[in-house]
Amino acid sequence: MKRGLLILLIPPMAACRYGCAGCCAAPIAVFWITAIVSISYGLLGGPTHLMGPSLNTILLGAGLWTIASVWAAVTIRSADEDRCAKRSNRLCRGVLAAADETDPFDEVRKAR
Repeated sequence: MKRGLLILLIPPMAACRYGCAGCCAAPIAVFWITAIVSISYGLLGGPTHLMGPSLNTILLGAGLWTIASVWAAVTIRSADEDRCAKRSNRLCRGVLAAADETDPFDEVRKAR
């Protein structure tokens, strides 16, 4: 329940917290923030400066929010904890360093 609610309300945080690759959180956040701005702008009249809310702009924001939520849900669903722990996913291997890798700064210090 908590995961689903977080996906609907704050998709970038859900992708970052429950997903394997945190790099998906940034583009999801762009869609989500743009949705918030679009909905707010639509409530204020939109680009045509209507006296009431601009339904087209509000629907654009709702669509962007839906895209961000679906993207976060797909990211979380595909980021299985077993796959991330084994690093069989190519993206997870690239983001998370292996335990047997040396620290590059140690190599630089040894060269001095």
